[in-house]
Amino acid sequence: MPRRQSAASLRRTINCWPPYLFSGVRVMEIADDWSSARVRLRLSWFNRNYVGTHFGGSLFAMSDPFWMLLTMKSLGRDYVVWDKAGEIEFLAPGRGDVFADFRLTEERLDEIRRATADGGKALPWFACDIVGEDGTVVARVRKQLYVRRKQHKQPEAARS
Repeated sequence: MPRRQSAASLRRTINCWPPYLFSGVRVMEIADDWSSARVRLRLSWFNRNYVGTHFGGSLFAMSDPFWMLLTMKSLGRDYVVWDKAGEIEFLAPGRGDVFADFRLTEERLDEIRRATADGGKALPWFACDIVGEDGTVVARVRKQLYVRRKQHKQPEAARS
């Protein structure tokens, strides 16, 4: 059986991943219990748009994998977790470093467990704000996940 990856190890791996390494995205923290993550995007010449503010694609990319990763790691290997949909609403120009905080509560995980207990799928939505250094909300990101218990992990009655 493969060794489970720690939160610190995943943080280091993501920070070395070329799309993040070369775009200015930095994972600042992933909680050891997979309940939260904090990500920063620095404004630089290679991720600015035509008017000198954060490129929208970089803002979306900085938030892309975290709801899926936190949910997948929190639920464990008995679940299939995929990104299903995503959307971003731009609210203000990002003129400096911006941050995204992701917080996954045990209540939210329990909702997903209940929704998938009979073998069905859950399609939960998660949201986070991308915030500038001065507290200005630059963008609001929403992600929808697809979650289902793996076939062999479902109760016998749910498989029939």
